[in-house]
Amino acid sequence: MAQSYETLLLDVDESGICTLTINRPDKLNALNNKVLDELDEAVDAIKEDYKIKALVITGAGDKAFVAGADIKELSSLDPVSGEKVSERGQRIFQKIEDLTIPVIAAVNGYALGGGCELAMACHLRIASPNAALGLPEVSLGLIPGYGGTQRLTKLAGRARALEYIMTGRQIKADEAFEVGLVNQIADADPVEEAKAMLGKILKQGPVAIKNAILAVKEADSEDGYKAEARLFGELCGTADFKEGTGAFLEKRKPNFSGK
Repeated sequence: MAQSYETLLLDVDESGICTLTINRPDKLNALNNKVLDELDEAVDAIKEDYKIKALVITGAGDKAFVAGADIKELSSLDPVSGEKVSERGQRIFQKIEDLTIPVIAAVNGYALGGGCELAMACHLRIASPNAALGLPEVSLGLIPGYGGTQRLTKLAGRARALEYIMTGRQIKADEAFEVGLVNQIADADPVEEAKAMLGKILKQGPVAIKNAILAVKEADSEDGYKAEARLFGELCGTADFKEGTGAFLEKRKPNFSGK
């Protein structure tokens, strides 16, 4: 990708995995307006780049994924501007969730407030052993505003979500794994383990992966089963379906074309 950013680093490897790094290690990668603007732009660019097959989001350094929002910027908000700030963050993070390529958060260190919300907007999360996630906004007299109340409830359940949000306490990696907030605790570098997981995913039918993401997104809707049947049916007309079933019957590895 030719575009360069002040607060982000983007790297695409030969397999098509893009690593997006929030690059403010001196500020523990906190989300200020500049980061959000660039993240918004970068996600649009990633969506339009056909060479990118998967995305890893992480933070620079080993102390923090994203330690939260810029408190100085938040302190000047009033009811009108506060609602707009929340809607903006929700819109940007929804773009990440809506990507139809697999997205993994490699959570290295602190993922608090907006950082935890960013991680939850990704499809999967792999955490370092020293990771600490949480939504401590109540300590500022606020609630999570970038989708945290909604996504944490879906991931950990209503009672756990209320406990974590109302106490504002940090959730260590092992507990986050136990309650389903993270999928895996890394033995080493969470970015490398995220890439390893994506390597396995990218061996599967790419159109099937896309439709799986779309189907799971509908899991909480009244039409979830209908959406699953429709997406299943769509796949039955693809070249990848013919290749996948043919390869199985012929006892060989499939060679998917993404069509």
